[in-house]
Amino acid sequence: MAISNAPSQVATSALQAIPFSSMIGGPLKACIEAQAMAAKTTWDFIQEVGLNQNPETGEKSAVNVAFSFNQNGRMVQLNVPLLTIVPIPYIAIHSIDINFKASISASSSSVSENSSSTSLDAGADITTGIKVGPFHMDAKFNANYSSKKDSKATEESKYSVEYTMDIAVKAGQDSMPAGLAKVLELLGNSLDVSDPKGELEVNARVFKTGDKLIASYKNKDGLFEPAAIKCDALTLEQDGDNMVAVLGSTGSFEITAGERKIKVEVK
Repeated sequence: MAISNAPSQVATSALQAIPFSSMIGGPLKACIEAQAMAAKTTWDFIQEVGLNQNPETGEKSAVNVAFSFNQNGRMVQLNVPLLTIVPIPYIAIHSIDINFKASISASSSSVSENSSSTSLDAGADITTGIKVGPFHMDAKFNANYSSKKDSKATEESKYSVEYTMDIAVKAGQDSMPAGLAKVLELLGNSLDVSDPKGELEVNARVFKTGDKLIASYKNKDGLFEPAAIKCDALTLEQDGDNMVAVLGSTGSFEITAGERKIKVEVK
């Protein structure tokens, strides 16, 4: 009897029925979605922590942190962009390892045993007589034949299917994109030490009539603020980050801005 190939066909069908596309593509899709979520988290962090938005104009500006410390015997203020001193979360997936193992075994066995039973009794009686002298002897012969044959057939089939999959995802803090790294570099270069009371400067302390007075002022945040420069006796006009005035009369004048004051003399 031939061995049945039904288990082999069942095992092959089971192997073809394994959803390789979903089992391998599913983890890959999940990693891509996780990477997109990580990028959005980075963007949300920069928006919520590192930037201020003007509610009227919608313009955004970097959040600065001010520190006061002693420098060369006087208190100064250090203005630092917040994004340059806090770690920005930028998680990236470095590698994805997907290990898949499918184990399918099938076996079939067939046992055939033939046995037939046939009984045949064939007998013959033969009697012969022999006379020797005064004696007489009879002989009788009997012959018999027997044949036996049995028949038996059994069949056994079995199969098993097993598959496992191991997934390992490695992720960590990745290097910043070139654009973000450049922004942080520019913010880092903007570090400035300023006076908590502001800084007022003029181009001279003693002038002659007809000279031009140029005054500049930086507030405590280190930003130019020409509109804060005042002088009651002079007509000041803004010229870029400075305030200028043409001196036409002699006398002493006081230039003020914030908490700073400077006296100039025109001769």
